Amino acid sequence: MRSTPLLIEATAQDGYVVSVRFEDGTAGDIDLSYLAENGGVFEPLKDPEYFRRLRADEEAGTIVWPNDADIAPETLYAHARRVATTAA
Repeated sequence: MRSTPLLIEATAQDGYVVSVRFEDGTAGDIDLSYLAENGGVFEPLKDPEYFRRLRADEEAGTIVWPNDADIAPETLYAHARRVATTAA
């Protein structure tokens, strides 16, 4: 059994804010601007247009970008829990 619910929806909003929803009903708008400050695989995220190309990956249960950069599901869920607008 998974300890972190799967991400089922992710939509880029203004700037580096992403609306997320998890299978347990947890949802919220989270600011991921700190990712653009990292180098390496996150370097392309400095371009807001590239950042907006994110998608929810059902298999990984998290957000991914075209270059295969992703955020750990546990980290994404923890951010969502802090700002949750809905929780089951």
